[in-house]
Amino acid sequence: MREYRIDKDARENFSNKAHYCIGTGRMDLALHKEYVNQLKLVQEEIGFDYIRGHGLFCKDMAIYHAWKQEDGTLREEYNFTYLDEVMDMYQDLHIRPFLELGFMPEALASDKHTVFYWKGNITPPADYDRWARLVQATLRHLMERYGEEEVLTWPIEVWNEPNLGSFWKDADMQEYFRLYEVTAKAVKEVHPQLVVGGPAICGVDDERWLREFLNFVQSRELPLDIVTRHHYTSYPPECEGHYDYIELHEPEDAFGVLEKSREIIDSYDCFRDKQIHITEFNTSYVPTAPIHDTCLNAAYVAHMLSRLGDKHESYSYWTFGDVFEESGVPFTPFHGGFGLVANACIPKPTFWTFAFYKDLQGRCVHRSEDAVIVQQENGNYYGVAWHPDWYGEEREKNVTFVFNLSGEKEGQEYMLIERIVDEEHGNPLRVWHEMGEPANPTREQNEFLRQVARPYICTRNVCVQEKGIRVALNLKPNALHSFELRKIKRSQDTGYDYNRVLSQHVGKQENL
Repeated sequence: MREYRIDKDARENFSNKAHYCIGTGRMDLALHKEYVNQLKLVQEEIGFDYIRGHGLFCKDMAIYHAWKQEDGTLREEYNFTYLDEVMDMYQDLHIRPFLELGFMPEALASDKHTVFYWKGNITPPADYDRWARLVQATLRHLMERYGEEEVLTWPIEVWNEPNLGSFWKDADMQEYFRLYEVTAKAVKEVHPQLVVGGPAICGVDDERWLREFLNFVQSRELPLDIVTRHHYTSYPPECEGHYDYIELHEPEDAFGVLEKSREIIDSYDCFRDKQIHITEFNTSYVPTAPIHDTCLNAAYVAHMLSRLGDKHESYSYWTFGDVFEESGVPFTPFHGGFGLVANACIPKPTFWTFAFYKDLQGRCVHRSEDAVIVQQENGNYYGVAWHPDWYGEEREKNVTFVFNLSGEKEGQEYMLIERIVDEEHGNPLRVWHEMGEPANPTREQNEFLRQVARPYICTRNVCVQEKGIRVALNLKPNALHSFELRKIKRSQDTGYDYNRVLSQHVGKQENL
């Protein structure tokens, strides 16, 4: 059993930026009803500030058009019909775009290489001037429609994972540098205060890519407002049918990768303390990994969130929902998709990781490897605790927090509220399995899955004793708990006696 003592005036380092940005599938999926329903649920229960995804310039968004006229000259047109629909919907749901510029429009591509089921073109532009005009026309349209002041708050990222040949033809570093130079300059010509950055690399040869990118930017004196990268914490998967099974990295090893990026950036005087945005992170990097649907994922991510804010301006979970088609349309609701929400608007356990973290606002009084606790502005204490079963040992963990409340009168009552997600609570994957794993659940089954997906809530009264309160949590394997201590002032209506209410029973009729 672990016991932590929390002083009333304690102050621990903790920066909670878990809700700055969330990931999404390609942009045109936002035209689907289920996509909008899932994002609405996420925004109502959690609430993210920004959303980032692929496909701004892909075929289904229909922005870029070019053809040869009879006299042989090239004509270009831009169609922003679908872009406006998506951006209007984002505004309705109080979320802003974190704009990723990519992939390449077919009419502008230098080759036919594509990625994913939906065939995003990964080649450089056939004409960099035309690419720059596309970028500028899009940004100017957005400013005209949504206002300059608003669009200046939207960060811009140049491409996605160019250090992988699957996302940038041949992973050609010098060609990406050319793309970045042309794009960053084009962005700044539209408005010098627009925020632009890159290189959006993942963890493959990332140290060399980051150094070379910074060398290039420095030597060419290019704009670089933010540095972006991705972060996944699993080894290559083992494929079985439609699914990919993975093993996770040791947490300290995973954090070590990020520490190295910070060290590299700070080794340059001109880039020291430059903001780092992790524009994608999750456990597995494939959208068919069953771990994404599990309580282990929720507890593992809770641990990540407790530390990612130490050195990063943001970290965007990939993704909010399972309307997502990189590997095709999924066969079942629990197919290992990246999303916090399964199709049919069923929250997964990791959904509650972010929902619980939302209330971690205030002065941090405790941070450890298994919990973060804050004192909120109203004086209440709120905490999140987790217990990932790292090695499959299936051991419970008992954790006690002793709050030193010197100055409080003994006997002062608090209400302790616990919300619990573990293998037995808030776990729709288990219930779906017990249903027989239906590939296409009925409406009634989906409604039941939505009901069981919510955390278990329990409450009790605790009193200050000897200037403190003890809060003991029993964390089951892969558990995620939130808990809150709310000070109460008891008041009773005339004649109301709670104990008497509970002691009522069937009476016996007296003999006449």
